[in-house]
Amino acid sequence: MAASQIFRCTKSGKLLLSSDRFKKPDHTPDHDPEMPSPTVGPSRPRLFHVLGPGLITGASDDDPSGIATYSQVGAQFAYGLSWTLLVTYPLMVSIQTISARIGRTTGYGLAGVLRQHCPTWLLSSVIMLLLVANIINLGADLGAMADALHLLVPAHRVLYVLLFAAISISMQVFLQYTRYVAVLKWLTLALFAYFAALAYVHVNWHALAWNLLWPNHPLTSDYLTALVAILGTTISPYLFFWQASQEVEDMHVYPRRTKLIDAPDQGKDALRRIRIDTLVGMGFSNLVALAILITTAATLNVSGITDIQTSAQAAEALRPIAGNFASLIFTLGIIGTGLLAVPVLAGSAAYAVGEARQWPTGLKHRPKEAQAFYATLVIATLVGMILNFVPLDPIKALFWSAVLNGVAAVPIMVIIMLVSASKRVMGEFVIRGWLKWLGWAATLLMADVVVAMLGALV
Repeated sequence: MAASQIFRCTKSGKLLLSSDRFKKPDHTPDHDPEMPSPTVGPSRPRLFHVLGPGLITGASDDDPSGIATYSQVGAQFAYGLSWTLLVTYPLMVSIQTISARIGRTTGYGLAGVLRQHCPTWLLSSVIMLLLVANIINLGADLGAMADALHLLVPAHRVLYVLLFAAISISMQVFLQYTRYVAVLKWLTLALFAYFAALAYVHVNWHALAWNLLWPNHPLTSDYLTALVAILGTTISPYLFFWQASQEVEDMHVYPRRTKLIDAPDQGKDALRRIRIDTLVGMGFSNLVALAILITTAATLNVSGITDIQTSAQAAEALRPIAGNFASLIFTLGIIGTGLLAVPVLAGSAAYAVGEARQWPTGLKHRPKEAQAFYATLVIATLVGMILNFVPLDPIKALFWSAVLNGVAAVPIMVIIMLVSASKRVMGEFVIRGWLKWLGWAATLLMADVVVAMLGALV
């Protein structure tokens, strides 16, 4: 008998083929982060291993559209809107935690839950809002990445738009899910570029502290529109759908996991992991956003540059003020975050449509097993790409995609809050206490600001 077929006995008494000792099952990582780490101890799991859907979701929030929004706000209002990134942190954590808990508890993404418990017209309206906002955002991000790369290596913009669209589609279609998630995790490191850029500028810390803690700015229509844009790019509908769906995907990756409504004994560890993941991911996201706002406020606003049209323009404007290095790392950050965000935007749209139509859905499937899901993903990316070739002002698209996200988020958040409080949907894991109050606070704040903006515009 061949040596590779010799049986070996484990301590538990189970027999394993020696040839299989070092084989890992396909699509299955070494260790489930919801279980205590065997190397670090039961109460101290390795942080990077625990981080997953929350980290990727938070990092993808600082996409090129978001960078353009924070840059414009910093250039136009200096530190005047920096306070929003303190206020939005607990609200962002609450709504993303609730979205993740819905996915982990029910075993369905948000669209799947809405399909089961909401009228068809309401589900269709939510999906349409999400698709429109995602595709506009996606197109704006592809254009911004192309502009950023053009600053480094001048070439025809169309070629770069095609290149980034192809990379995004290829990552999702051809990479195994666990490898794809690993790539997205490493792409989050691109966000450290903005901390490096901040280190190269002179900040008026007194003015920053004052505006963080005691904002005092007239509520003009421009100010309110900028506020909605910040809220829309910080608390975005696609983030809700993505994090919930990734929780469902991970349930297939880790065989031990069962939806909590059927396995309440897993609840303590699962909710702890979701809490850590989301707190860290959203904290990282808001710190990066604050770094971008401060960098542009301390450079562009001080120099009298108050109208930034794109994230690439912000990077270019930094060069004569903060130096070539600051401009370079700002530009590289745009490209890195775009490579992270575009697949998330396209993926969340595909999850929503697939779950609503009851298609085989998820990146865990091979393309042949979920053709409609992958077709939706590809079409969303291609339509976003095409927006760069029509007479649409990319400058306006970047900013107004954030505003559209802010408007679209309100009805979606109301539905999420109602679903998460339903015992019929969530069983014993209904949202209670501070999480419930913060979720409704986030929803009401978004609604109030949108109404105030529309009133000011009229």
